Amino acid sequence: MKTVQIALYLILTALLTMPAYAKETSQLKAPQYKTYRIESTISEDAQSCIDCHSEMSKGLIADWAKSRHAHANITCIDCHQASAADKDVSATHADYSEIPVSAIVSPKDCSRCHPAEAAEYAKSKHANTLEIIWKIDGWLNDGMNNEIERITGCYACHGSIVKIKDGKLDPATWPNVGVGRINPDGSKGSCSSCHTRHKFSIEEARKPEACGQCHLGPDHPQIEIYKESKHGAIYDAEGHTWKWDSAPGTWTPGTDYRAPTCSVCHMSGINGVKATHDVTERLAWETQAPLTVRPNEFKPWPADTDPTEERNKMKDVCLACHSQAWTDGHFNRLDATIENYNEVYYKPMKKLVDEMYEKKLLSKDKPLDEKLEIEMYELWHHEGRRARFGAAMMAPDYAWWHGFYEMKKRCMEIETEVEHLLKSGKPAKKFNVRGTGGSTKKPNFTK
Repeated sequence: MKTVQIALYLILTALLTMPAYAKETSQLKAPQYKTYRIESTISEDAQSCIDCHSEMSKGLIADWAKSRHAHANITCIDCHQASAADKDVSATHADYSEIPVSAIVSPKDCSRCHPAEAAEYAKSKHANTLEIIWKIDGWLNDGMNNEIERITGCYACHGSIVKIKDGKLDPATWPNVGVGRINPDGSKGSCSSCHTRHKFSIEEARKPEACGQCHLGPDHPQIEIYKESKHGAIYDAEGHTWKWDSAPGTWTPGTDYRAPTCSVCHMSGINGVKATHDVTERLAWETQAPLTVRPNEFKPWPADTDPTEERNKMKDVCLACHSQAWTDGHFNRLDATIENYNEVYYKPMKKLVDEMYEKKLLSKDKPLDEKLEIEMYELWHHEGRRARFGAAMMAPDYAWWHGFYEMKKRCMEIETEVEHLLKSGKPAKKFNVRGTGGSTKKPNFTK
C-alpha cells in the first residue's frame, strides 16, 4: 500500500511541475547554424569595364564570362590596368576612362598569378624564338623577304617587337600573338598564343589544334604528322568524349583521355614527370636544325638541359601507356633515323655545296639566290625535318614518302647541279629574288 502511495505522489508532482518546466524550456533559444558567405562583388571600375564592353565587344565579354577568371572574380582591371608611366598605356582608352590600361597583357602581367608558368615559359625556345630566327634565318638576315611578307608570315607565329607610337600600338607590330613577341615591358611571348583570350581555356591549349596553328606546312608539319599517327587517329575517333578541363596535375591517361596530344608529351604532368611551360624540356635531339645536334649543343640557343635526363622524362611519359620494350624500341629507331639523316644525306650534300663555295662557283653574298642554295636549304628545312619529325611522332608516310624519299630526289638535284657547275667552270646563276628588301638590322632583343 505504501509503495502505491509513493508512486501516486511522484505522478502528481510531475503533473503539477510540468507547465513550469515547459515554460522554462520554451524560453531556451534553438541552436543557430553558422553560415559562410564569400563576397563576389566587384569594384565600380571593374563593373564599368564590363558594362561598356558588353555593348562594344559582346563576344569578348561572353568569352570572359565563361572563363575560370570570371568564376574566380578576376576582371578586366586585374589584367589590363597599367601604371600611368607604362610605355603601352592606351591613349585611345583615355577618351572613355581615367583608369590607365594597356591592350597588351604580357607574361609579366600573367606572372602576378602564375609565377612558375611564366618563369618556365621565359626560358623556353617559344619565348625566345624571335631571337633564334634572327640568328639563323637568311630570309631575315639578308633581307630576302620584305616587311609585309614578314608581318603576315614569319612574325605571325614567331612574334616581333611590339612598338608604341604616340600612345598607340604601331599597326606594323599589332595585332600580335606570336609566341616570341617582345612586349613593351621587356617580357617575351604571349600566353594567349595557346590560351586564346578572353576565355583562356585549358581545354583549348590541351588539344593539338592549338599547336597546329603554327606547327604545320612543308617545313614543320607536326599537326599533320600527329593526325597520321595512331595517337592522332584515336584522338579523332574519341577525343570528343574525353575530359579536357581537369585541373592541372590531375589530367590522367586512361581516365581523362586515351591517347596523348602535343601538350601531354611536351608539357603536362604525367607519370611522375612534372608539368612545364618550357617546351625545350623532354627533348634529346634538336631535330629542326640543319644538322641534328643535342639541344645543349644548338649554338643559336643552347638549352640548359641534359639530353639523357630529358630522354628519360619523355620515356616516362610513354611508359604511362606503353611497355618498357615498346618505349625503348621506339627511341632506338628514332636515334637510328637521326644518324641516317646526318650521315647519309645532310653531311655528304653539305660537303658538296661547301666545295662549290671554295671553288668560287657559288657566291656567299646572299644565301638563297642560287639554285643549289635553295636545294640544300629545302633538303634540311623541308624533307629533312619531315623525316625526323615523322620518325619521332610515328607517322610513317611523313618519315618515308614526304621525308627520305623526297630527300633522295633532292640529293639527285644537288649532285646534278654540282656536276653542271664543275663541268662548265662558270659560277652559278644569281637570281634576282622577288619580294626582297626587308631590313637587315637585327632587333635589340634586350628591350
